[in-house]
Amino acid sequence: MNVNIRLETEDDYSRVEELTREAFWNLYAPGCDEHYLCHILRNHKDFISELDYVAEVDGSIIGSIMYSKSFLISDDFEKVPIVSFGPLCVHPEYQRKGIGTALIGKTKSLVEKMEIPAIIIYGDPHNYCKHGFKNGIDYNVSNMDGEFPLGLLVLELKPGFFGITKWKARQSDVFKYNQEDAIEYDKKFKEKDKNVQYSQEIFKIQIRSFLKDKQLTTAST
Repeated sequence: MNVNIRLETEDDYSRVEELTREAFWNLYAPGCDEHYLCHILRNHKDFISELDYVAEVDGSIIGSIMYSKSFLISDDFEKVPIVSFGPLCVHPEYQRKGIGTALIGKTKSLVEKMEIPAIIIYGDPHNYCKHGFKNGIDYNVSNMDGEFPLGLLVLELKPGFFGITKWKARQSDVFKYNQEDAIEYDKKFKEKDKNVQYSQEIFKIQIRSFLKDKQLTTAST
């Protein structure tokens, strides 16, 4: 299979949104709204167009990855620019064939050249630990509430960047979109059945799961 990894163009927009909808439909909830996120991200101030890539086979787009600006904020308010990716998707018929790995690998190398110290995402550890991601707790990186969600994942790009400094990760506000707007946007697409499936229950468990810092636990006992 000959896979072409290239930058997304304006002509790809509708195809990428169709692909994203197909990849995420009923995965985390009945239906999905990740295709709406693609739509609004492209015109957002935090969108990084030079990291917006698609995977193509025989002229058909079968994978996509999009990036946005994020920040690390230390306890003494030092602010360090980083990046996050998402949505990342692969068409169901092409999953588990290395397409997602190719998209991550291509864009990761570009981020390294930009001298960005880390990529931070919220995702399923089963999908991303194989790419070198670790939970934020291993790098003293929490969410803005000082917690360590199971899905807060960090890929260190500058060896030794993370040490004793405690950081909080702040992603773009593009992810805080209005659900009603997403529902309305979905009406532009062909109607699909919204179903309940077990992956949605797994997702609910994951987003309610947090890791505890052993040092904090010891100090409080």
